[in-house]
Amino acid sequence: MPVFDELDERSFTELFPRDVRSQLTPTPTQRTTLIVAGCYIIAIAILWHVPVLNWIIYPFKLLTVGFHEMSHAIAGLLTCAHIHSIELDPDEGGATRMSGGVPIITLPAGYLGSSFIGACLIACGFDINASKVACLVLAVFFLFTLWWARKNWLTWALILGMSGIIILFWFVKGGIALRYFVLFVGVMSCMYVLWDVIDDTIARKVNSSDASAFAHICGCCPSQVWGVIWLIIAFIFFAAGVIVGLTQFKESESQQEEQSLHFLPIPGASAGFPSAPLSGSTACLVSLMSTALLIIFEL
Repeated sequence: MPVFDELDERSFTELFPRDVRSQLTPTPTQRTTLIVAGCYIIAIAILWHVPVLNWIIYPFKLLTVGFHEMSHAIAGLLTCAHIHSIELDPDEGGATRMSGGVPIITLPAGYLGSSFIGACLIACGFDINASKVACLVLAVFFLFTLWWARKNWLTWALILGMSGIIILFWFVKGGIALRYFVLFVGVMSCMYVLWDVIDDTIARKVNSSDASAFAHICGCCPSQVWGVIWLIIAFIFFAAGVIVGLTQFKESESQQEEQSLHFLPIPGASAGFPSAPLSGSTACLVSLMSTALLIIFEL
């Protein structure tokens, strides 16, 4: 028996690192996705600081602000708060008005929730079917947001515009355009969170920021400390999104196109609803997201 134990241990120490390396080694399709994501980061960083060109990404900045406020609202729902309204303003600001809830949970949920959403979208951006699942879940969250923001015209215009882009890209070459759009929104959301945390809590102190309110409630650390902690968590979410995408979605682009034909019927596909199943990774995403939605509906 000791001999077998020694062999098992040796096999584990040799095979486990090899499996990890093989899982994290990008395929040609994944390599293209990583390059595109890197180009997104560079383009967003440039457009962010150019006075005229920054209008190109202005709608996506508002969308990430919407993710921020939506995360506050969802955390409020999960802690039995009553959500009165969600508001977005043209100056890239927002507010979620609620009563009740647990502030120690709802306050950090804005930054951490939107960075988590961004990480999920980055992971889904590695696969067409996963991107479609992400868009369906976003559609449900959009409906909640429209209900809470029913008197805010900017929120309605933003969500309707983004919904139109999603519907359009859904049908472009089986959803490849949608995959890169989801990837862009994920990168944009994560970058916005990182920049916003640095700008509001570390580089300068904004007394009305979530970190300042959180520090006032906790009383143990200044807002800059909480900003650094949230920044580290946001970086971890960003890295986790990339790692999940690399390890779970190894199919080539042609395989993804073929599988996407069996997700939902699209123009040019065979009549009716094809019966081929979703991939294991996408089915897992469907299950996790459906569970989250059921919890929210129960609330």
